[in-house]
Amino acid sequence: MRPGRLAEVLGEPPTPEGTWEREAVYLSAAALRRRIAPEELAAVLRDLEGVETVEVRGNGFLRITVDTPGELLDDPHTPVDVEDPWPDLPRTWDNPGFVVKYAHARAAAVLRWARELGVPRDGFAPSALIDPLDRAVLRLLAELPGRRMGRDPGWAAYLPRLALAYHDAHEGAPAVPKGDEEPGPVHTARVRLAEVVLVVLPGPERI
Repeated sequence: MRPGRLAEVLGEPPTPEGTWEREAVYLSAAALRRRIAPEELAAVLRDLEGVETVEVRGNGFLRITVDTPGELLDDPHTPVDVEDPWPDLPRTWDNPGFVVKYAHARAAAVLRWARELGVPRDGFAPSALIDPLDRAVLRLLAELPGRRMGRDPGWAAYLPRLALAYHDAHEGAPAVPKGDEEPGPVHTARVRLAEVVLVVLPGPERI
């Protein structure tokens, strides 16, 4: 289920909740803001393909669980429009600017390596992104629609968080085959993840 489709039905982007390690959950107060019965809106959501459960909480919020969080990578993604608030140096993990720019460069490197190693770009299977490290990146990407609509999106805090999650995924859930390993659906899916991270995070192609 793509967040864009949920936003169409809700009238606003839902807010991701939790870590998404075991389940991908969104919260929405759309029923309250639109002054319609929460159960009525929940019934519409339950009929959507990709929605697993919709729970109406006592406060009128909707708790929505989707079955394939990787589908959010199919939504259009554009660069975050933010002036670089960090110095380029020092190139250490204590400098958020380096953390963000290095993550961008790593994502760019993944695309180069994928071409060299013959990882297919076609055939993206969102369901292949089940590793907790992949899902941690997806969880942060799911914040983008809501942040873009906010008056204070908080990019200076958000971008380093996304970058750190991608660094963890880059190291612990490789996007390209190792050794004699053949490229598979998981590699194609992780290359797609790298493509989106590359678009969202600012930075150079190489560091």
